[in-house]
Amino acid sequence: MKTQDLLDTAKALVAGDKGLLAMDESNPTCNKRFARLGIPQTEEARRAWRELIVTTPGLGECISGAILYDETIRQQKRDGTPFVKVITDAGIIPGIKVDAGAKAMAGHPGEKITEGLDGLRDRLAEYSRMGARFAKWRAVIAVGDGIPSRGCIEANAHALARYSALCQETGLVPVVEPEVLMDGEHTLERCREVTEEVLRTVFNQLYTQRVMLEGMILKPNMVLPASPVPRKKRWKKWPSANSSFR
Repeated sequence: MKTQDLLDTAKALVAGDKGLLAMDESNPTCNKRFARLGIPQTEEARRAWRELIVTTPGLGECISGAILYDETIRQQKRDGTPFVKVITDAGIIPGIKVDAGAKAMAGHPGEKITEGLDGLRDRLAEYSRMGARFAKWRAVIAVGDGIPSRGCIEANAHALARYSALCQETGLVPVVEPEVLMDGEHTLERCREVTEEVLRTVFNQLYTQRVMLEGMILKPNMVLPASPVPRKKRWKKWPSANSSFR
């Protein structure tokens, strides 16, 4: 582990007024969005869409890092230039999503565990050779009647810590995302309580797994009351000063 490199990358990712660009949507998710718009659900269509994003003029003025997907990090512009080089030349740090998604947790109805630790060391090494300098892993914590359980919180916190340790071993800065979900009927206070419990458990596991906290980035959820109204309906009712906004 190169400590100074981790520190430099972590600082660069959160420097100034820039932010991280999440272009790590999976192929199935991208295809669903294409299907709704009548766009062919092909690798070439996805590549062309992503080329449009990474070649946006002035992108590096607002974006410090771009989170890529496994297919994306391997793709190139039409002229053969790797996306990673395009991003790096724009002053943006390439990153990679490495979790395998949240799956139903055995013995815990209504709760999920994020998978992807199997073979992660080798995958991280490959992504590092391809130019990635940071990674992302997301855990989801649902709030409801009797949940989250300690078992769910501890299992996800442990996975986040294991992932983080493997990232730093490889020289990648881990972005740690323990997300308490907004869905449900819980109050603002309940969200605060769960978020505090989750963060305490995550940082206890990070310490236990000897993760260097200065060389990682925490992506926390916002502490808000539940949002039972479907997202599309909330958007339609959102007030705007611009009368042409829909």
